[in-house]
Amino acid sequence: MPELPVVVIGAGPQGLAMAAHLVRRGVETLVLDAGARPAHAVGEWAHVRLFSAWDELIDPASRALLQGTGWVAPQSGYPTGAEWIERYLAPLAAVLGERVRLGSRVTGVSRRGRDRVVDAGRASLPFTVRVSHEDGSDSLLGARAVVDASGTWASPNPAGADGLPALGEEAAASRLAYRIPDAAEADALAGSHVAVVGSGHSATTAVIELARVARGHPGTDISWVLRRGAVGDTFGGGDADELPMRGALGARAREAVENGLVRLVTGFRTERIRMDSHGVVLEADDSRVLGPAQRVYVLTGFRPDLSFLSELRLDLDPVLQAPPKVAIEVDPNVHSCGSVAATGAADLVHPEPGFYIVGSKSYGRAPTFLALTGYEQVRSVAAALAGDHEAARRVELTLPETGVCGGSGSAWDDTADVAATGCCGAGPVRVSLTTAPVR
Repeated sequence: MPELPVVVIGAGPQGLAMAAHLVRRGVETLVLDAGARPAHAVGEWAHVRLFSAWDELIDPASRALLQGTGWVAPQSGYPTGAEWIERYLAPLAAVLGERVRLGSRVTGVSRRGRDRVVDAGRASLPFTVRVSHEDGSDSLLGARAVVDASGTWASPNPAGADGLPALGEEAAASRLAYRIPDAAEADALAGSHVAVVGSGHSATTAVIELARVARGHPGTDISWVLRRGAVGDTFGGGDADELPMRGALGARAREAVENGLVRLVTGFRTERIRMDSHGVVLEADDSRVLGPAQRVYVLTGFRPDLSFLSELRLDLDPVLQAPPKVAIEVDPNVHSCGSVAATGAADLVHPEPGFYIVGSKSYGRAPTFLALTGYEQVRSVAAALAGDHEAARRVELTLPETGVCGGSGSAWDDTADVAATGCCGAGPVRVSLTTAPVR
């Protein structure tokens, strides 16, 4: 099927890098994205500063493609999402030109004339990609291969601790946010009670921004709600993190807590959310109550949207919803030190030949994805699709250590002893922290 393109779903950092690698190998490529501009999802957190430096955020093949236009790569520093788009991702999309089609939402992928049940001749048939356009029309495209780089940004996890929306979560939507607040939004909450639910980097970033407001407005009350029963690795690896800005993020959050700007609530597994005349109230499964709060930021991670892939034969880990070979490397129930190995085409294959999931979506529900990871994935997958199997097998990336060591072998174990020994040696140091009053 040489006359058909490789269709890449998603014009974010990994989708654009995938196209750059394929173009440099002479493989016809088409990138489809539902957004109105390239890297639409990055634009929704444009105000957030990345903890990866510029040299870790630019894909090598994309760099080479851009340099041919006179583009000059940023040399140092840590960009915001807006700067990442302006100085790299938008220029890359411009170079790719008509290969990038915006306002094109992929609503289904299958084999031409075959649903997922039919075996006969399946592997020899092209893919059918169903696309919904901004004008309301639909179209079908043929593809020799499909690479899903659509990410997980559009599918945030709910506040409910059991993975389901908490009772009343949808009804309280006007007071809930699933995105990190920008400075103006945070400033508008001065003098009020605000809750942040979650323990990852997004929650940590939100806590730091809100602590800035609390520092200048003493009446501001910030509650940081953790499902886990102990602080564990919430503050990250500190000086041991090989990404210094990531380590500093946790250190700043720890400082905000220790200085009394933020109060921790641990072991709080939200079961119900309700509104009263003063704001939104969280109720835990152990009958504790927190609130009312003017605003609740639900920053509990993301999950992959697999709905439009229902007619493809996928091989996914039953826990993380990631390819099994990837899941082995990133499962936080197993890897308490937070360090993972790079993954390539051989780790990303599915029973559907010619179909790959790359980028953050390839990690399923695991929270450890870096741009570097995705760039190595697309390099390897592009090589495989171009028939360069030796290059596809190579591993050209060593990921930085997080410096995090959890207890009891599980980063998500809310019953673990915070002082237990983890796989990296001594466990986290106990810290004296203020807990928020709950009824």
